[in-house]
Amino acid sequence: MLLDSIRTQYDLLSKSEKKVALAVLEQPELAITENITALAKKANVSEPTVVRFCRAIGFEGWHAFKMKLAQGLALSPGADESPAPEDLAADLVNKICSRSINTLLDLRNSLDANAIEQALQVLSRASRIEFYGQGTSGIIASDAQHKFFRSGVPTVAYADPHIHSIAASLLKKGDAVVAISQRGNSIALLRSVQLARSCGADVVILAPSGTPLAELATVLIPIDLHFHTDPYTPISARLAHLVVIDILAVGLALRLSPERRKKMISAQKALQKIEMQFDSFLR
Repeated sequence: MLLDSIRTQYDLLSKSEKKVALAVLEQPELAITENITALAKKANVSEPTVVRFCRAIGFEGWHAFKMKLAQGLALSPGADESPAPEDLAADLVNKICSRSINTLLDLRNSLDANAIEQALQVLSRASRIEFYGQGTSGIIASDAQHKFFRSGVPTVAYADPHIHSIAASLLKKGDAVVAISQRGNSIALLRSVQLARSCGADVVILAPSGTPLAELATVLIPIDLHFHTDPYTPISARLAHLVVIDILAVGLALRLSPERRKKMISAQKALQKIEMQFDSFLR
């Protein structure tokens, strides 16, 4: 949500803008129920400083910031959103959907468009793309392979650390690896990425910034979000990574040459034809 985005960007703000950030984080409801004058007074800054703060975190001005903050607080009420044994089905629907919505809003506010552009440049010129992940991230890697192979680029996904270690050692210059990690500290994944880099391959990393894995990236797409850690809904991080994969897959498809786009469309039509034949068989 927006409050998490403010925390993420806090160190980039000026001294006076940090005062506004602290005031909002301490009493976000004040920014919604009161006007800009009240917030400026609480932060002990001028009203133009409040406007500069809003622009510094990605909004056109005070009203756009206030609207987004109100939306975020409405989606994420103060009550605990952790699923509980006594929850009814309606409670679970509200909590899980709210988490997913907040994750996507937070991702949209924090995702680095420049990093996405750099990653697309790497992937669009790659002769081969390999996706590495382990555990839940391994599932995301498989999903990525399924989406990317339709673009006509040779792709493969590996979730077994021994296998992607061997695969990485066989890469060459012009190949690319997309390494996916929710924590960014897997020793096995670090080893495979190091091997890939030593062979001349480019590596796009989807992981939290400041982690050991992030330091090895040719291009880092930092995913720095506040994720719930209860065992019942480990979906927020996975959802964020899946959306980034979708962005990259669509971006790559749009950059294909006319000939490769034509082949991609033909493959899609062939798949639809098979599905229609299967439906007719079932009927």
